[in-house]
Amino acid sequence: MKTIRLFATSILLIFAVQSMAFAQSSNVMETFKIQFNETVQQVHQTEIADEKRITLNDSFSKMIIAIDRIESLTNLSEDEIAQLQSYRLGIVEKQNELNGLDGFDEVLDEDLDDFSNYSQQFIEQANRTITIGVSTLVLILILLLIL
Repeated sequence: MKTIRLFATSILLIFAVQSMAFAQSSNVMETFKIQFNETVQQVHQTEIADEKRITLNDSFSKMIIAIDRIESLTNLSEDEIAQLQSYRLGIVEKQNELNGLDGFDEVLDEDLDDFSNYSQQFIEQANRTITIGVSTLVLILILLLIL
């Protein structure tokens, strides 16, 4: 009898915790800010320019992929989709600038630290708030870590 009661209580607790997680929301942009802050720290700690460039490029790519996944996995309003697309285009622009694509001059090796700071300011100053469920946020964090 105690086993059944313990099992039933555990199931109810799991459902309660999951319901609370779905009821909460989190700001996607804050997640990107934290992730890119770590990227900037890595860039500043690295001495080799090619590694700095790869680190920045990978970070931009991860954010773009995460934004694409957010759009495909969540139910966002048209305004939120527009904001997310605007943010995505800004990241693509920074990546193009880094790599010298789409009419930009490639960022010089000696300027990569400054470029990482400049890109971080863009991400920090983005005046966009997209809220999603915590479970989707966890999925995005996992994607950012895996990629």
